[in-house]
Amino acid sequence: MTAPGATATPASGSRSRFARAIGGRAAVWIAFGVVHVALVLLNLYGQGWPLGDVEAVYLAWAQNADRGILRMGIDAPWVYPILAFAPMAAALALGPALYPETWLGIVTLLDGLALSVLLGRGRLSRSRRAAAWWWLAFLVLLGPIALGRIDAITVPFALTGLLFAVGRPRVAAVLLTIAAWIKVWPAALVVACVVALRRRAEVGAIALALSGGIVLVSMLAGSGLNVFGFVAEQAGRGLQVEAPIGVPWLWRIAAGDDAVQVYYDREILTYQIAGPGTDVASALTTWVMAAGVLVVLAPGIRAARRGATAVALLPALSTALVVVLILGNKVGSPQFATWLAAPVVLAIVLDRRRALVPALLALGVAATTQVIYPYWYGWLLAADPAFVGVLTLKVVLLAGLLAWALHRVWQAGAVRATAAVAAA
Repeated sequence: MTAPGATATPASGSRSRFARAIGGRAAVWIAFGVVHVALVLLNLYGQGWPLGDVEAVYLAWAQNADRGILRMGIDAPWVYPILAFAPMAAALALGPALYPETWLGIVTLLDGLALSVLLGRGRLSRSRRAAAWWWLAFLVLLGPIALGRIDAITVPFALTGLLFAVGRPRVAAVLLTIAAWIKVWPAALVVACVVALRRRAEVGAIALALSGGIVLVSMLAGSGLNVFGFVAEQAGRGLQVEAPIGVPWLWRIAAGDDAVQVYYDREILTYQIAGPGTDVASALTTWVMAAGVLVVLAPGIRAARRGATAVALLPALSTALVVVLILGNKVGSPQFATWLAAPVVLAIVLDRRRALVPALLALGVAATTQVIYPYWYGWLLAADPAFVGVLTLKVVLLAGLLAWALHRVWQAGAVRATAAVAAA
């Protein structure tokens, strides 16, 4: 609104029209449709076979189980937790010929449900609107991998769970625990909730009870200890080419060191690095990751004991734990970048001004991920210096995101409860 006697300038008028255009739910939903149609088309017809795991691996697992040949996680140890089989089997509903399209439809539907929770039913706040637009931008920059892996199933569960965490922690515990039994990483968000929320005992009890129920049902189906097979399967993997910890060896290849090479592991179905010290590095990553989690949890527990609110603590603690799992992971697959969406969206919803730094850093991680995969993945496998440089930049951005998160966790515990409540 202009002051009396003043005339609105064309620039201010255009800004006002632009703000109105992106301000409503309809605009967000239209953008959601456009983004997902584009990502679906890239997955189906884009360069680099982005749906390789879905078409070549998930489909085979689903068909083997459907034919009674082999049920992964039940009849044999599996690289994923047992609930990962549910979406893989569901994507077979329209037959093997339409398996990729059905998979992409399931992911799009789950993303749509998560977006509906994010936007809410009441008046659309600026923070939730900003978070929605950020998430769509994140998906665009991340590219087809945002839909084309099992991780894409967990993201809407994790995002919705965190959005419910402050007001409805029981619902959050259920959603996050289900997500963790599809792919392990959301377990970090359960831990963050146990530390940051006042009703931590309820969250922990629900997570343990639900996990126990999932294990019991799996064992009744005949899994035995195969239900825990994903732990050993992950521990036995080598140093994958995209792993942050593998960057120094990639630079050695780029420099012409013949002692280091990239090879294809036909058992794990991934490209890995072999060379002096890689076996030791691979063996140590689990311990490094565990140590990193403890380093993050220490200031988080300190902040909670000092009375930090969940609003101040949960987004930063969730972000820090997720980034530690990415940086310390010897797998380092490109789809791991999808994990960042849930904690960053929560940070924007709860305090969008202070979330600018992590929002920008996460967008950078998404963009560098798409540069490498799926379009020019071969250049990274050849250790081309430019693409090793892109991977190095991605690691730097992740390290910056971790530094921001640790700083915010420490700040959350820097004052006593009364001061924290006043600041909130």
